[in-house]
Amino acid sequence: MGMTMAEKILSRHSGGSRVRPGDIVVCEVDKIVQIDLTFGPGAPMPKRIVDPRKIVVVLDHAVPAPTIGDAAGQSIARKFIKEFGVEKFFDLGRGGICHQVILENGIALPGQILTCTDSHTCASGAFNCVARGMGPQEMLQIMCTGKTWYLVAPTVRVNFLGIKAANVFGKDIFLHLAAIAGSVEGHNLEFGGPGASGLPLDDRATLSTMGAELSAEFATFPADDKAVAYLKSVTDEPFEPTDSDSDAEYAATYDIDLSKLRPYVARPDFIPHNTIPVAELNEDVAIDQAFVGSCANGKLEDFRVAAQVVKGRKVAPGVRMIVTPSSQRVLTEAVRRGYVEALLEAGAIVTNSTCGACYGGHMGVLGPNEVCITSSTRNFKGRMGHPSARIYMASSATVAASAVAGRICDPTPYLGEAV
Repeated sequence: MGMTMAEKILSRHSGGSRVRPGDIVVCEVDKIVQIDLTFGPGAPMPKRIVDPRKIVVVLDHAVPAPTIGDAAGQSIARKFIKEFGVEKFFDLGRGGICHQVILENGIALPGQILTCTDSHTCASGAFNCVARGMGPQEMLQIMCTGKTWYLVAPTVRVNFLGIKAANVFGKDIFLHLAAIAGSVEGHNLEFGGPGASGLPLDDRATLSTMGAELSAEFATFPADDKAVAYLKSVTDEPFEPTDSDSDAEYAATYDIDLSKLRPYVARPDFIPHNTIPVAELNEDVAIDQAFVGSCANGKLEDFRVAAQVVKGRKVAPGVRMIVTPSSQRVLTEAVRRGYVEALLEAGAIVTNSTCGACYGGHMGVLGPNEVCITSSTRNFKGRMGHPSARIYMASSATVAASAVAGRICDPTPYLGEAV
């Protein structure tokens, strides 16, 4: 019996023996990513590190610093990179949200293992990299030793067929998967099938990122020609694409015909088995806030489609539309292409790149009993602000259309000519 993508990568990093679900393996880690929230006053700091070339530091969650504590933590981060000679440092204005920074700069590479203190680290699986979030104490050990251990998980395979329609985006695909698969806790997700090669890299990143919301350990795509060509354009570092064996064993398999999908929405408080097509939302949901952003959906494509929806229209009275780019690079290109101008003219607010409103930190915190539709990563109670607020989740197209309509709606009638 062969091995899955994740099993083969874990095997290669732990001595080369065949691994099976249930095995515990100790692996060499290729990339170690720290974020600003791990550098707060009193947080554990290493006395030594294994290799400064493996370590990446990204300031992303609370930037610019909204509190004195956040500012102090970021000062500690700046001292850390100087003390240990860490060259891969992404400060304010030079990076963005860590997962986007990782993908943009060829930090996550096929066949590698990456760890980070953020729970959506599985985003790096878009580039065939085994990656998951780790706690601060485990990350401290990894920085010191360069190693960590994993319990090898069984894998759920998702085969994509066909080609998606123009009104369907990566978030819609994920929300459909959440409807049919529910939670995959204790399992990996592996994406593939003939339709996978037709998915844009941004959609793959959205799907891998959102794997965390189904409790996946890893969420990996194969490194096809499209992914390899992109990576070779941004890095000279060698890498080894890893695909699953033809006789790999899976705990479950789901086939998704992309051509049959429609825009989806997740209802408040949780995602698994709580998503439906927007057209089947049997209630009139007025909104207070519409948020486009996060590591999952603050990409250039999200700016493009949001601008396409709102161009020549206005955000509805009483609605706040907030758009946050996933990186400085995304924002710069969105300005150059006129997307930001279209959003501003419609009445949206465009912020700097930060995790901000997504994690309920700043730049868009929800008040009591408010209703938000978001294209970010999570919708549980209290995630984006007050615990009485209700958070619906959808694609950036659906979020933008809802901002214009003042209530949750299908974006299809708003998707006219491209911007």
